[in-house]
Amino acid sequence: MSRWNIVRTDLWMDAAFDAGIGARADMALAVFPVGAPLAAEHPLRRAHVYQVSAAKDELPGHLFVTHDLLSRCPDLLCVSSSGAGYDTVDVAACTAAGVAVVNQAGGNANAVAEHAMGLMLGVMHRIAECDRRMRRETGFAREAVMGHELKGKTIGLVGIGHTGSRVAWLAAAFGMRVLAHDPYVAAGVIEQRGAVPAPLDELLACSDIVSLHCPRDAGTLGMFGAAAFAKMKAGAVFISTARGGIHDEVALADALRTGHLAGAGLDVWAVEPPALDHPLLGLDNVLATYHTAGVTHEARRRLAAMAARQIGEICDGLVPPRLVNPEVWSAWGRRRAQVLAR
Repeated sequence: MSRWNIVRTDLWMDAAFDAGIGARADMALAVFPVGAPLAAEHPLRRAHVYQVSAAKDELPGHLFVTHDLLSRCPDLLCVSSSGAGYDTVDVAACTAAGVAVVNQAGGNANAVAEHAMGLMLGVMHRIAECDRRMRRETGFAREAVMGHELKGKTIGLVGIGHTGSRVAWLAAAFGMRVLAHDPYVAAGVIEQRGAVPAPLDELLACSDIVSLHCPRDAGTLGMFGAAAFAKMKAGAVFISTARGGIHDEVALADALRTGHLAGAGLDVWAVEPPALDHPLLGLDNVLATYHTAGVTHEARRRLAAMAARQIGEICDGLVPPRLVNPEVWSAWGRRRAQVLAR
């Protein structure tokens, strides 16, 4: 029986991962400190599977999956991201090296969707604004922090995958009209997921709330800048639980200061955490969280168990259900045989 070397960093991970790997006699798990250099004896140099953190500002750069790291790990067959994203992985370099990349898409969709709805409620009802004022002053009128209900409003979803679909369902329960733009999903499927398909410009012009649920890639990086914010309906609210870098933070701050946008709820940032003097953090109509939308006890447990289970499927030679680079699979089969033969 071949023995698979599975490695991960010592960054926090739910115990379900170690338990899942440990339940199989053909897998050996090594946990290494993130600060350790990639010396000859480093466990990663002998790894078959690397369970890597998806958090780009949490993982040291020398542990990102790059061409350089791949060249130092000749037996590496699979890189497994800890979440739905894979910002720490150069997928093209992995494909060229015959390394499969998998993620845990959908595992935290409900958590992120609930968080997005929480940001919407917080901004629309001005909950955080009221909380801050109550802690520093008395005597202000309740009408000074009067908000708006979600019922009857139009929400525009940019992306309607796992999380966006869940947000569509929750928004409908609040009595909202749901529009969605997703170039990778057919109009009929968007309708099945509970939204009305709309071109992006139409969605921006018609939505009271715009909520991002798209991946960060070459097509979405910087997609929401000054021009996109200007196209949004006056008095609209902007929400993002997607990825930092999709929206321009300076342009968003300008749109909020001028009053064109009424508020924003942000879980993701270009640099995480943002600096204390970040212009968006100085605005009372911004509700800010620290990329915690998917960080619930339930979601972290689910993601860890999914990752362990999917690694087991890969070790069994099965096509994993969340393979990011399917074009690698035929070459991967040949590499698997060669590596295990060594």
